[in-house]
Amino acid sequence: MPDLDRTYRIGPIHLAPTVTRWQAATLLFGAFFSIGLMTFIAIGQTYILNEHLKIPTSEQGTISGDLVFWTEIFALAFFMPAGILVDRVGRRPIFSVGFLLLAATYVLYPRAAEVDDLYLYRIVYALGVVTVASALSTVLVDYPAERSRGKMVAMVGLLTGLGIVFTNQFFGGLPKMLTARGLDSIEAGFFTHYAVAALAVVVGIVIYFGLQKGTPVRREDRPAVKDLFISGFAQGRNPRILLSYLAAFIARGDQSINATFLILWGTTAGLAAGMDTAAAVKNGTIIFVLAQVAALVWAPIMGPIMDRMDRVSGLALSMVLAAIGNLSVILLVDPRPGSGLIFYILLGIGQISVYLAAQSLIGQEAPIARRGSVLGAFNIAGAIGILLITLIGGRLFDAIDPRAPFILVGIINILLFGVCILVRLRYPAPPMVAVRS
Repeated sequence: MPDLDRTYRIGPIHLAPTVTRWQAATLLFGAFFSIGLMTFIAIGQTYILNEHLKIPTSEQGTISGDLVFWTEIFALAFFMPAGILVDRVGRRPIFSVGFLLLAATYVLYPRAAEVDDLYLYRIVYALGVVTVASALSTVLVDYPAERSRGKMVAMVGLLTGLGIVFTNQFFGGLPKMLTARGLDSIEAGFFTHYAVAALAVVVGIVIYFGLQKGTPVRREDRPAVKDLFISGFAQGRNPRILLSYLAAFIARGDQSINATFLILWGTTAGLAAGMDTAAAVKNGTIIFVLAQVAALVWAPIMGPIMDRMDRVSGLALSMVLAAIGNLSVILLVDPRPGSGLIFYILLGIGQISVYLAAQSLIGQEAPIARRGSVLGAFNIAGAIGILLITLIGGRLFDAIDPRAPFILVGIINILLFGVCILVRLRYPAPPMVAVRS
């Protein structure tokens, strides 16, 4: 059998033709570190604000929120150009450069002399996030065979979650370890950020030498740049692709609601119960971690389930699970680990289910020659979801009740469930999808 026609497996996952086990393993390696290296910015930034810049705690919330806001604004501007580069230049170099940009961010961050410097460095960070996210999501579409797409997406979801825990736990505790060994707090901040930057460089090098070269289509068959620029949004004429964009909107919004308001709710409830600040923050962090652990456990269960049904049906199921998780918090009175465990489990299951289903659907529907551009539009929809849902959710949290942001997302889940049913009945998958490798 010619090598180009040979197909491989990595564990239970069947790979697309010409994708080798080493290339698939490289994707999983990059996925493990990708989101972890992105999210460390929150821990590193908190350390810089307190130890390097000596910003009063009363001002840190506004500064942190503004930095996140402007990062998402830059991301919205960069996602489509990044998607075009992924289609034209190739997945491998863009993925690798993304990690180098994250490395540059962590070299620059501890060198900030004032808060305004952090806003400039956030541009570099936004470029890193956009290029890594665009290339990762595109390679994740390229590498699995159709029958294993759900399992591959679930595996990547599991590894990114574990990578978040590893990266943030180890490097987050590094300054304390270093100061205990005699370094002052400023030196510890520099060393920690440089260590994270070095890790990002190593990952970028492995990605560059481990992934497939080029793009899945021949150079002469590649669409023009102008075509690619509009194709991501133009592909929304396909109702199944448009549905995946809506799913990205709520999937990213749901993740941001959990990360922002679950921690905040647990913290404010702890303070109201008489805890000191450190204990209250720990309470909020623990309940968020419980939801993430539930998501990690559920991911390898949900992936194979989705591979046994139409992708839109899988998305409809995930919307039901997410609606149950988000609306169940109406019954949650005491947001502490013991009394609310079942609610955090349901939230984690719902969140990861929508993420996995959205990635599986867009992976099936995105045209090969325009995958980067389509994934760019998909990521833009997710960034808009973060902006709008956290903006509205924050005001609901303050003005109405801490449960209100979750109820908002739960209502959107129900509405999108209805859209899923409509699309499933009126726009079934083409017959060729059922027989794809």
